[in-house]
Amino acid sequence: MKMKSAESPVLPRFKHTTKTAAILITLIICMGILCSCTTNKKPGSTTASKLPYGGDIVLGITQEPKIFDPHTAVAAGDKEILFNVFEGLVKCTAAGDFVPALATDYVISEDSMTYTFTIRTGVLFHNGKAMTPDDVVYSLKRAAGLDTGTPLVTALSGIASVEKSGTDKVTVTLKSPDAELIPFFTVAVIPDDVADIGKTPVGTGPFVFGSYTIGQSVVLTKNDKYWQAGLPYLDKVTFKITADMDAAFIELKSGTIDIFPYLTNDKAQQITSTYNILSGGTNMVQVFALNNAVKPFDNPLVREAMNYAVDRDAVITQTAVAGIKLITGMSPAMGDYYDTSLDSSYPYNIEKAKQLLTQAGYPDGFTASVTVPSNYVIHVNTAVVLAEQLKAVGITLEIKSVDWATWLSDVYTARNYESTVIAITSEYSPRDVLSRYVSTSDGNFMNFSDPAFDKIFGSIESATDNAQRIELYHQLLSILVKDSSSVYLQDPSNIVAVKKDLTGYQVYPIYVQDLSTVHYS
Repeated sequence: MKMKSAESPVLPRFKHTTKTAAILITLIICMGILCSCTTNKKPGSTTASKLPYGGDIVLGITQEPKIFDPHTAVAAGDKEILFNVFEGLVKCTAAGDFVPALATDYVISEDSMTYTFTIRTGVLFHNGKAMTPDDVVYSLKRAAGLDTGTPLVTALSGIASVEKSGTDKVTVTLKSPDAELIPFFTVAVIPDDVADIGKTPVGTGPFVFGSYTIGQSVVLTKNDKYWQAGLPYLDKVTFKITADMDAAFIELKSGTIDIFPYLTNDKAQQITSTYNILSGGTNMVQVFALNNAVKPFDNPLVREAMNYAVDRDAVITQTAVAGIKLITGMSPAMGDYYDTSLDSSYPYNIEKAKQLLTQAGYPDGFTASVTVPSNYVIHVNTAVVLAEQLKAVGITLEIKSVDWATWLSDVYTARNYESTVIAITSEYSPRDVLSRYVSTSDGNFMNFSDPAFDKIFGSIESATDNAQRIELYHQLLSILVKDSSSVYLQDPSNIVAVKKDLTGYQVYPIYVQDLSTVHYS
């Protein structure tokens, strides 16, 4: 998902020194058309360029927030809100670039062992405290677990030390060379004097955390002292919690929600008279995840059979999200890191699937459960399509619909399930995409385990040549196919409904809602 934002300030790119280029992948996204409509949410003053300030909006979400600590949040639904409250040294843009945020530039040593950041001055936390290099040191050490021995952000576990160098610089020294770490410096910088950041979410972002009412909403208000001049435009943003997309759609038709992402195409086409419909790739991986540690999915032949038994094209058509078909655990949005040679693996083949099931000892098929989060209609609908398709090979798929909190605790954390349908999100980094398949990873809820995968993944950090890293990532993707780790389905398109009197909304290649550039026409 990418594209130029309407009237948003242009951020300068980083100046950096390194043997290898930082990951800067450019994609194309679609933007809405400016439309002039009347509204009862009157904007206030305008800039010299006639962009109006003021007003408030309601954005619909279908996931109950769980964690407001930016270093421990794992759910995409939490992170999409927190993107507006917290910032890191760098931030990802809608174009897929990593640009300055709380650092103004950085230098990577020739051996990729140290990263030195120049810290932006004049930045205030939401509590009025000036952000300093000391806060950056505190935040990175906390995220990397340097004081506790337990990293909160696994990707930063390779950090050996974080030190202030000079009056405005912070130097990060690694345990071993790593040329791919820049995307992970999006990790939030938080004040070193807030005891419980989860209960008091204080950041530097364009919006200030206002309130959270369980089952109803999260309210953010404008940061009047935001460091980036001219932003944000809106006075208040309410993330309204709805039961699911169907419930949100009723509100869309009545006009009580201004923006709603992750809509299905069939529903989007019903509201084009009052909403602009934007779309773009998500860099997500929707997967029919098979728990590799439980029967019958502990048998590779069964998992292979499942891959042949699923008609991915039909899944995409019947779920109405216009996604990109996937065979392995990465989206083509990752550019060269994705291996196109794997696209022809697992063609839809019922007879092949039956043969493999017979070899695995299930000539008559079997019965299994698929646990899906009820708040995500796309995943529920996908499970219904899969259940119908798998009947052809004798597999009965029993659908268990659960609330989001139950899915997180039982499926993701406890791994107490047989199969599930979910969309996996990640930072805009190939390492983050594939890190969950390392056998010891906390995010490895599929219980995938392959010693060869672990060994190759562990060698990537020290590979300073980009071509070599690309080849290693291709090997990892090939292992996921060879082992039939699960059934990868699609990178679902993000279809977003935006009221016609709003503009400036940007569709991102990561799961965020950037409301800093949204304003009334």
